[in-house]
Amino acid sequence: MRYAKLYPAALCFCAFLAAVGLILGDPAQVIPGIRTIILMEDALITDYIKIAGMSAAFVNSALVTLISLGLLWLCKESPNGFTVVQLGLMAGFALFGKNIANIWPIIAGTFLYAKVRREPFGKYVSVALLSTSLAPVVTYIALDNGFGNLWWGIAVGMLIGFVLPPLSAYTYKIQNGMNLYNMGFACGILAMIIVPVMSSMGADPKVASHWSTGNNQSLGIALSILCLTLILCGVLFSGRPLWATWAGYRRLLLTTGRAPSDYLRMLGTAPVLINMGINGFIGMSFILFTGGDLNGPTLGGIFAIMGFSAYGKHARNIIPIMAGVVLGGVFLHWRINDPAVQLALLFGTTLAPIAGYFGWPCGLLAGFLHSSVVLHAGTPVEGVNLYNNGFSGGLLAIVLYPLLTQAIRHRTPELQDEDYFDNVESDKPVTPPPISKE
Repeated sequence: MRYAKLYPAALCFCAFLAAVGLILGDPAQVIPGIRTIILMEDALITDYIKIAGMSAAFVNSALVTLISLGLLWLCKESPNGFTVVQLGLMAGFALFGKNIANIWPIIAGTFLYAKVRREPFGKYVSVALLSTSLAPVVTYIALDNGFGNLWWGIAVGMLIGFVLPPLSAYTYKIQNGMNLYNMGFACGILAMIIVPVMSSMGADPKVASHWSTGNNQSLGIALSILCLTLILCGVLFSGRPLWATWAGYRRLLLTTGRAPSDYLRMLGTAPVLINMGINGFIGMSFILFTGGDLNGPTLGGIFAIMGFSAYGKHARNIIPIMAGVVLGGVFLHWRINDPAVQLALLFGTTLAPIAGYFGWPCGLLAGFLHSSVVLHAGTPVEGVNLYNNGFSGGLLAIVLYPLLTQAIRHRTPELQDEDYFDNVESDKPVTPPPISKE
C-alpha cells in the first residue's frame, strides 16, 4: 500500500465534485435531478447538466466515483496509476452517461465471471468499472423502449459484464499499446453485435443530442481551482527539493506513453500530480480557444485526460493529437466547435502513444484521421458505447501501428518486444516497460 494516501485524496475529489454541484446549482434539485438522470436514456450525447441541472449532475458524478472507490477498497486493490485512470473515467462519464443505477448490472456480471473462474473479483474490478461504457444499453432496455423491461435490462447488463473480461484481454494485445482506451475498443466491438440483435427484436435505439452551453466561466473557475491544487500539491508536498520535483516531471515527458505506462509507480506521486494539473489546463485551453463549451461531456473528456496523466498522457504526446483534430477543422467539412468534434478533440488523446512513440508528425496525422473516423465509428452502435473515441482509436491503432513501424524503423528497441503484450491478460496494470532514453 505504498500509495495508500490515494484513497483519502480520492475522497477529497468526491467532496470537491459534490461541492461544485451544490455551489453552482440548486441543492433542492439534487434528488429530482438524479431521478431524471436515472430515468433518461443515456445514449451519446446526453449531458446531465442539460437534462438535470448542475447540482444533480455533479452529485451523481461524486456518488459514482465514491462507488468505484469503495469497490476498489473492498477488493483490497493496491493503488497505482491505473487506479487514477479508473476514478477519472468514472467521474467524467458520470456527467454524461453513467449513473448510480445503470452501472450495477455490468459490475455484477463481471463479479459473476470472477466467481465462475474461481478467482478473486479484485483481479477483474478494473474491467468491471470500465465495462460500464455500455451502461446506456442497460438503461435503454430497462426503460422498456419498445424492447425489454427492467429484468431484461439487468440480464443484458450482466451478460455484458460477463463477456468483456476475456474480450478486452484479447483486444489489448492487437493494439500494441497504441490505444489507451482499450476498453472502448472492446465495448465497441461488442456493441456492434448487441445493437443489431436488439434491433432485430424490435428495439430502435437512437443517438441523442443534449448539450448545455453558457457555463464556461463558472466551470472554468472550478476546473482551474482543481488543476492548480494538483500542481501545488505536487510541488509543495513531494518531500523533495523543487528542482528534483521538476526533474521528475521532465523525465515523465520523455516517456512514449505506450500502454502500460504506470507513471505513479515509475516516477512517484509529485510528477503525476503536476502532470494531471498541467494536462487539465491544456484540455480546457483547447476547448476555450476553439470556441467550445465547458459542460458535462467536455469536462468528462478533461477528467479522462487528467486520469490518464498517471498512465500514459503528457503534454508532449497529447498536444500533437489535439492539434491534428484542430487541423481537421480547418481542412475538412465540419466545424471544430461541433459537439462531437469537441469530444474528439479531448478523447482523441487516446492515441497519445502514437505521438510519443513515432514522433509528433505521426501524432498530428493520427489526430487528423481520428477527427473524421470517430464521427462515423459510432453510427452502427447508435451511441450506446460511451467510449466511442476508444473504439475509433483502436481501429486507427491497428492500422497505423504496422504501417508506421515499417515506414519508420527507429527508437526505443526495448519497447518493441511483442512477447510483452502476449503476456498481458487484461486491462489491469502490469510491470511497465522502461522509460525511453531519447
